[in-house]
Amino acid sequence: MLDPLADEYLQADDEDPALLFTAAYNEFSGPVFGYLRARGVDDPEAVTQDVFLALYPKLDSLRGGLQGAKTLLFSIAHARMVDHYRKRERTPDSAPYESDLDSRRAPSAEDQAFGHGEGLGVTELLADLNPDYREVLALRVVADLSLEETAAIMGKSQGAVKQLQRRALSALRERALLRNGTS
Repeated sequence: MLDPLADEYLQADDEDPALLFTAAYNEFSGPVFGYLRARGVDDPEAVTQDVFLALYPKLDSLRGGLQGAKTLLFSIAHARMVDHYRKRERTPDSAPYESDLDSRRAPSAEDQAFGHGEGLGVTELLADLNPDYREVLALRVVADLSLEETAAIMGKSQGAVKQLQRRALSALRERALLRNGTS
């Protein structure tokens, strides 16, 4: 059943392209959308709009009124559907990246810093240090806490924290030199 605007178009004496376009859109946008959706087009709404955009410049030369517009619309819709499948065939399939299956691995900066990669890491250097040295370095260097905050956390005076940090850095330097073979 045609809508009232389509009836108005059919009764008009002159073929007004704007009136024909509006009548065609109101009458056939749903069926064009349904056709594209049933044919498996990924975004049938966008393709429907594309079909009507392709119709508009052809209205001046269109013959047959609303029935001619219907024929042309479904011809355009069919062509867009074929284009969709051709494009899909040319587009390579995409698969989600699965890092567990990727053998091209380099250790991350974090892994290297904490001794999980090859070479000398922070974890290896800190492993043999006195527990107080490890704690002061972790709080001051890694956590970037102030001297006052570190002293409060460790329950020591600021002077004791300064001394611990100096000794810890000195012990760390010696370990690094010994492991690199330099004295």
